[in-house]
Amino acid sequence: MSGPVGVGVIGAGVISTQYLDNLSRASDVTVRMIADLDLDRARARADEYDVAGSGSVDELLARDDIDIVLNLTIPAVHASVATACVEAGKHVWTEKPFALDRVEGQRLLDLATERGLRVACAPDTVLGPGVQTARRLLEQGAIGEPVSALTMFQVSGPEAWHPSPEFLYARGGGPLFDMGPYYLTTLVQLLGPIARVDARGTRARTERIIGSGPKAGTRFPVEVPTNVAALYETVAGHVAQSTFSFESPRPRVGVVEITGTEGTLVLPDPNMFDGEISIWRAGMMPDDEPERHETTGHGMTRGLGVVELARAIRAGVPERASGELALHVLDIMQSTEESTASGEPITLVTTASPAAAMPEGFDPWGATL
Repeated sequence: MSGPVGVGVIGAGVISTQYLDNLSRASDVTVRMIADLDLDRARARADEYDVAGSGSVDELLARDDIDIVLNLTIPAVHASVATACVEAGKHVWTEKPFALDRVEGQRLLDLATERGLRVACAPDTVLGPGVQTARRLLEQGAIGEPVSALTMFQVSGPEAWHPSPEFLYARGGGPLFDMGPYYLTTLVQLLGPIARVDARGTRARTERIIGSGPKAGTRFPVEVPTNVAALYETVAGHVAQSTFSFESPRPRVGVVEITGTEGTLVLPDPNMFDGEISIWRAGMMPDDEPERHETTGHGMTRGLGVVELARAIRAGVPERASGELALHVLDIMQSTEESTASGEPITLVTTASPAAAMPEGFDPWGATL
């Protein structure tokens, strides 16, 4: 088979525009239909991007010209929607998190394996020039042997700007499940799988108030911890400290630092695909200028993983943002949550190997199929 891979999108919400901006211009995929519970919203989004088809989920899954389904639904139904796609014979790219718990995630992954299908998962930021360049620097020994890591994401919360933030404070949300996948997937890709976690969490308020949009002023419940501090131990023996918070009036986001025997590697924001990379050496002062390293790679953002998945399917090789990796990240997050509840360290039950590095010359826009 040759030519672009057919893609269908389920979910026409805010994040769909970020994917469609790129996938509508990528030569190796063709978006054939957009589905949503709100049929008018699906039609409007399809018209916006000149997508020929729109309608219901059942109509999308019945189409023979769609090979990959892009699952952009809310976290609570990620696994059930992905399962329906697999049962319909479709490969899936799902937004993070992979599922709400490891049992649900393992069931989905087992079904896909049984059917000979792929279930890949965001974030695909780890395939971008930022993390990939950092990985090459680590492999070249730029900071000696990696020893430890620090990650930090803390803001006051998304209800100030998001018009419908309720799902971000429900099960499958909170700063851990919403933002954790970016930071934790980056750690696994750079340092390998996590073995143990010891974490603590708090919830300062039981409800929040929507700050913008048509529902401004509406109160809604907070069901999950909104501040999480975690200590992770990798299988290889590295130690990482991570903070995930929706409680801090002072924003600190995008902090990912890997310290080795010969320096500290400072990465770009893992929620972005590119950015500045620097290395600090022992003896340097705060006013000193660190080493700067140019990133190399393509210019695509969200949707990169969908293109990589399409090419991997056609080539018969493993995709890089795999379900196995996503399940391990889910296990890390659930284990973190369990540790905050019990006050005890938790040993993980899954593992995953870092994906193969992206070729420096990877062009997501060109026609290769």
